[in-house]
Amino acid sequence: MNSTTPWLVLSFALLCATGVQAADTNTSTIVRDYTDIVAPADQQAYEAGVKNFNQCLHQHGFKYTWTAWLHETGDTYTYSYTSEPLPWESFDAMDAAGKACDQALRAAINPHLKSETSTFIEMMPDLSHMPSGMMPASPLIEVTLFTLKPGHEPAEAFTAATKKIAAAAAKSNWPVNYMIGRVREGGDGAPDFILVAPAKSWADLGKDPDPDVWKMVENVYGKESGQAIRKSINDALQNVSQHVDSYSADLTYTSAGK
Repeated sequence: MNSTTPWLVLSFALLCATGVQAADTNTSTIVRDYTDIVAPADQQAYEAGVKNFNQCLHQHGFKYTWTAWLHETGDTYTYSYTSEPLPWESFDAMDAAGKACDQALRAAINPHLKSETSTFIEMMPDLSHMPSGMMPASPLIEVTLFTLKPGHEPAEAFTAATKKIAAAAAKSNWPVNYMIGRVREGGDGAPDFILVAPAKSWADLGKDPDPDVWKMVENVYGKESGQAIRKSINDALQNVSQHVDSYSADLTYTSAGK
């Protein structure tokens, strides 16, 4: 999405389609993500398995939402499922509630997986620009993954710079909305931060922001300070990648009480 493509010039579940409130630092701060990769020949059986698993969850009164996203770019045989933002302790209750359907998952879904990864994402409202406090309902999201150079200095520089960018976006009422999360317990090869930006359509996704991110930053802090912020992020980054996901109502799980 060109509204976040400027982030690539700086060298992102998660998030429910019904809207996610910016997390309170003492309560709902964590999103869990499962990402599945399937073989093309197994796609139909895999999706049927997910629906069977969701049916089992309904039968056992599972009360947590899992939002399904289909990867539209990058590896297009990839599916991601994001929880609603929750406090850490809620994942203990979620695990206990889901055990009744573990066998359904192993029998209906696992045989069709090439691989699966799981991670936690700590939402970072102070690094994000979501003025309404909500990630709006959105059929598309653009996901940008940031991997930083090793060491605590790059992480500190990236965090400080993105906080300044978010403050500038808020001060200038910048029209681009995005949420940044810090990846936790992602395992080897996981990115360090993830940026998610909503889009209403492919046309919306392709629009150029006016002003772009660096012009917006310079307008707030001045050219010299803006260039320094840009350099600090460039120096911290090791790799940046992007993909676009679409919301899947068919594969999303929502309890009857929501």
